[in-house]
Amino acid sequence: MMRRRQHHEDEQSKAFYELSAIVLNLLRSPPTPLNFSDHQTGPPIRRLPPPQISPAGFASLLLGISVALMLCGSVTFFIGFVLMPWVLGLIMILYVAGIVTTISDLGRSILCYVTAAPEPPPKDIP
Repeated sequence: MMRRRQHHEDEQSKAFYELSAIVLNLLRSPPTPLNFSDHQTGPPIRRLPPPQISPAGFASLLLGISVALMLCGSVTFFIGFVLMPWVLGLIMILYVAGIVTTISDLGRSILCYVTAAPEPPPKDIP
């Protein structure tokens, strides 16, 4: 069981490595020489055109990118699915804390009003 899982993970990592190598080779452009107007180094160098990708290679590239995005999406979904009970629990705890605080404030205001000493009558100024 463990060997099968490890073999499967090795295949996945190999596929990701190959996919990233293809993408980087496609995105990599040849370095362009910098030409300064006051500095000529000799005859111009003839540049070779960049290699073209075949339609089958391009389709394989798009297929690999879509598979990688699907795998990343499923991993993200799994992480969210695992963390959702924790988030809901934290929300419930905060709601209970808010309710307890509100009841405490109401009780304190009622008790302080009842136990407060009556105000003395105003003094008459002659």
